[in-house]
Amino acid sequence: MRTAFHGQLESLTELLSSMCGLAGLAMERATQALLKADLAMSEQVITDHDQLTEMQTRAEEAAFALLALQAPVAGDLRLVVGSLQNVANAERMGGLALHVAKIARRRHPSYTLPDKVHGYFAEMGRIAVELGNSARDVVLSHDPDQAARISDEDDAMNDLHQRLFSAVLDEEWEDGVTAAVDVTLLGRFYERSADHAVEIGRRVVFEATGQTVSD
Repeated sequence: MRTAFHGQLESLTELLSSMCGLAGLAMERATQALLKADLAMSEQVITDHDQLTEMQTRAEEAAFALLALQAPVAGDLRLVVGSLQNVANAERMGGLALHVAKIARRRHPSYTLPDKVHGYFAEMGRIAVELGNSARDVVLSHDPDQAARISDEDDAMNDLHQRLFSAVLDEEWEDGVTAAVDVTLLGRFYERSADHAVEIGRRVVFEATGQTVSD
């Protein structure tokens, strides 16, 4: 009975890890679509999101089945409940990549970003993908030290987001209201994607140690 339980739990963990990896890939593609005004890449991100949604449904059903039929306790209970919560975070990471892709598609064939903020988003995209991949890895490894380091990686994203916001508010901004709105929304999407990865890392720490991670 317990062997079957742990096999099902391992399958759930692998599914969650795959979701994090797909979310990171979606953000990588969405960033390419944004930076290069690549319509085909935007469409691919939008189409592929259905796969992530379907995986979310499967993962949630698996987690609820484990809770209802196996009555896990202690560390196993933390892992199942944490996985259920992390599934939602992984889907939201993919959903934020979807928002980026939709803005890039809406502005096509024009470039969405003014030249002055292009570098910000190239770096924010790189960090977001790195965080998604880190979340993917720690879900499988259950390594609390590795998971805790995700918060450190997020600091760079927060710094870029603040600098980007300052650039939009600068009196020398000359790219118009539409561009300012797009840049503000896009910056928030990247910053929130990083936050979801951080939440996954914090839960992995809790699942492994029973200790919560403070800000």
